[in-house]
Amino acid sequence: MAPNLSSSLYLFPIIFLFLCIPSIADILPSTPISSETACNSTPYPYFCKSILNNGKSNLYDYGHFCMSRSLFMTKMFSALVDQYLRQRSSLSQTTIRALEDCQLLCGLNIDFLSTTSARLNSATSLPGVVADDVQTLLSALLTNQQTCLDGLQVISAGNSLYTPLINGTRLYSISLALVKHAWIPGKKRNFGLTGRKLLFSDMKFGRNGELPLRMSKRNRETFESKTGRKLLQTVSDSVLVGDIVVVNQDGSENFTTINDAVNAAPNKTHASDGYFLIMIRAGVYEENVNVAKYKKNLMMIGDGINQTVITGNRSVVDGWTTFNSATFSAVGQGFVAVNITFRNTAGAIKHQAVAVRNGADLSSFYSCSFEAYQDTLYTHSLRQFYKECDIYGTVDFIFGNADVVFQSCNIFPRLPMSGQFNAITAQGRTDPNQNTGTSIHNCTITAAPDLASSDGSTKTYLGRPWKEYSRTVYMQSFIDSSIEPTGWTPWSGDFALSTLYYGEYSNTGPGSDTSSRVDWPGFHLMNASDANNFTVSNFILGDSWLSTTGVPFTASLV
Repeated sequence: MAPNLSSSLYLFPIIFLFLCIPSIADILPSTPISSETACNSTPYPYFCKSILNNGKSNLYDYGHFCMSRSLFMTKMFSALVDQYLRQRSSLSQTTIRALEDCQLLCGLNIDFLSTTSARLNSATSLPGVVADDVQTLLSALLTNQQTCLDGLQVISAGNSLYTPLINGTRLYSISLALVKHAWIPGKKRNFGLTGRKLLFSDMKFGRNGELPLRMSKRNRETFESKTGRKLLQTVSDSVLVGDIVVVNQDGSENFTTINDAVNAAPNKTHASDGYFLIMIRAGVYEENVNVAKYKKNLMMIGDGINQTVITGNRSVVDGWTTFNSATFSAVGQGFVAVNITFRNTAGAIKHQAVAVRNGADLSSFYSCSFEAYQDTLYTHSLRQFYKECDIYGTVDFIFGNADVVFQSCNIFPRLPMSGQFNAITAQGRTDPNQNTGTSIHNCTITAAPDLASSDGSTKTYLGRPWKEYSRTVYMQSFIDSSIEPTGWTPWSGDFALSTLYYGEYSNTGPGSDTSSRVDWPGFHLMNASDANNFTVSNFILGDSWLSTTGVPFTASLV
């Protein structure tokens, strides 16, 4: 992943939330208050006061004003990046790639700000799901901004972009804090649900047998004749499919490449009820695939792990940023993948080399495999779910700042290069108001064969704090003896040790013994109430969207 910013904290003068005025939570959002009072509830009170000046208004007005300024500043920064890119003939390829990352991320931020502002326009309170949408999009603003900065730090062009980036980060953080206080104070998730399984939990979706997909008679006949698989005859509790295409390298189907099939999917400004389904026949597809933001509600079903394989070999050593080194990337909302292996073959010697980068909101991967070494799976942003997947890697191989749950997955630390240690997770939460984090629930953590047969000198940890408010939990999972007794390892010195949230609950196996765990202020041995905060139902509000994907899930603790 990109270099940590702990050594450059002078760029980000953090004012901790314990400086907030405690009574802000008790003030009605419609009550006029001074800008100083409002700003003291944000992580950057002095910058906030310079934006709001000395006035008196209510939290709604302050929030609207900061959102408007955020959108204006984002458009200005996007124009500045475009100005740099117009001089690409004089720029290195690495610089161009970093700037193109920022260009993409700025475009997403403009969309997120426009969407959020529209939802807040005339509202004084938000339903739970809408409130989660708003907090998720505003959290992603900060993640996108940080990703841009991480990429620019390695190029010379970044210096003149730092100030607008930093000011934008502060303004996003202030906007998130004010919106959270005004529109979603005391927001509760769906606590208290029983450990029930919802739709399709007993089906082998995407595997041999019937599939819970609903489509027209014509598409049904085409699908069954081409795939040899049957669909459920009942339409209740099934997943609506619109168009279907098949990818086969032998030329006998609709397309020979996955990229061509993705390009054929309709562009959608809004997610619709029906999926565009891409069936991918067995084969090794040497492609770098991107599911862009307008490719919404796209579903891919392969022929199985190690049967349908998407592979590439980009790495930072070869001039790619971590962000665009991914073999497969998804941004389009509602993306679903089933029965596919995603691979980056650059190898440990090439350092950061991503197999999948996922920034698709409300996305899910079922029965998939992710294979690389350092930075295998980049859970970049927004809400994600992984079920019964295999994940292989070495250094920070599950990283990012999404709101993500891994359930019933197999996590395999591999043998790294000599002198390296393994860290399974490196979560990148940068702001205390972001609703992001990594929840590993009912999974199995065991050494991959190469690590298991090694001399035992490689140290493997559950995670380390990439960013200041890093948040990761392991719950009801099996942890083998490859994990060090301390469990977790620092990033650099005491960076983030008091601001992170790392938790463990009711794990089993020889590596789950917590008697020698780290004594950091941010480490927690959770109880059932704590753990419930990180379930599918409560952490990603999975009840409200996962049932439409056909992917099985357990709503609460098992």
